[in-house]
Amino acid sequence: MRRPILLLTICWPLLAICYPMDGYEATGIKRLEAARLTQEGKLSGTPQPVGGTLKLEQVDIRLRDKPDFQIPEPDPQFSEQVRTLLGGRTSQYSIAVLDLSDMSNPKYAEHNADHAQNPGSVGKLAVALAVFQMLADLYPNDIEKRRHILKSTLITADEFVIHDSHTVRFFNIEKQKLTRHPLHPGDQGTLWEFVDWMVSASSNSAGSAVMKELVLMARFRERYPVSREEGDQYIDNTPKSELGAVFEKAMQEPITRNGLDLTKFRQGSFFTHVGDSKIPGPNSYATPRELMRYLVKMEQGKLVDEWSSREIKRLLYSTERRIRYASSPALYPAAVYFKSGSLFRCYSRPCPQYQGDKENLMNSIAIVETPAGTLKRYYIVTLMSNVLRRNSASDHAALAARLNQLIEKLHPDR
Repeated sequence: MRRPILLLTICWPLLAICYPMDGYEATGIKRLEAARLTQEGKLSGTPQPVGGTLKLEQVDIRLRDKPDFQIPEPDPQFSEQVRTLLGGRTSQYSIAVLDLSDMSNPKYAEHNADHAQNPGSVGKLAVALAVFQMLADLYPNDIEKRRHILKSTLITADEFVIHDSHTVRFFNIEKQKLTRHPLHPGDQGTLWEFVDWMVSASSNSAGSAVMKELVLMARFRERYPVSREEGDQYIDNTPKSELGAVFEKAMQEPITRNGLDLTKFRQGSFFTHVGDSKIPGPNSYATPRELMRYLVKMEQGKLVDEWSSREIKRLLYSTERRIRYASSPALYPAAVYFKSGSLFRCYSRPCPQYQGDKENLMNSIAIVETPAGTLKRYYIVTLMSNVLRRNSASDHAALAARLNQLIEKLHPDR
């Protein structure tokens, strides 16, 4: 029996910047100002397609007037049409599609949608939910206080960020200078910037830093944020088992409290090996069907509350480089709310990136509103694949084009 001699690697998607570009004043996320200036031609860089140029007030949750909406039973014909788009790889793909273009007749398709696998960076959706749930628990009637905590809490990266290859964007407002590099101990940003880096750049380092802050919020409650010295003393002097219990409660209770199934969606561990070694957690998994339920609840304003749901959706808004599923040119006119993640493992060296021969997971979730600023065609996709020895990024993009064409055919008058 062959034994795996190499285990690599969680969540290495390429860079994709999110949140509306005019969101700097509201959030203090400085790299948004760089994106806005780039779009206006005042800073070098690649401008956005039209789908990435929505203003803050245009990015909203779309089902808040449908609080009783339930995902319909799978439509056999629609499901077969979606399954056909997978070509000869139906056994290696799991997918759920919810077409909301005609709200009087929503249609749902799925294929292997109850299949569970490690979500990779898509699991950062659970981290975002946990943070917003914690803020709501601490300040249930004070959204401005929650916003203040996100915008003003300054985090200095420490060993929890070790290590990660994803670069994040730092923009010096005064010097109008944009730099990019992986997070290192000593780098600073606000809590909102770290949450944004976790989602937009899919930084594992930022994800682990945010998870550490979640533990500190759970411990210190309304006293958060505490000094770095007090926070480090708590982490360093508390038994791992106790830290793990605090972390697990803070991460997992929001899933069940928001009506999701913890047996179908769980982010159990940190995204860096140092974080995992300091605060242990269980394994992680998700299914396309439960990820679909997460996104529908977000659109209804039922993830914590309307404000939290809207902010999570804004964090998912693709406003710079689009990757994998979202990179399809067919989606250029569309507003795309997107997250992807991967995990690949090999039996032997070398282990090419995204081409594992033991496991080669690639996952994507996307909300598509097209043309941007309208709901003429409006649908949600959750997708997982495990195609060994093959980088599936271009396959996901090709699938996006085929599915978008199918939705257009189903709604020729829209």
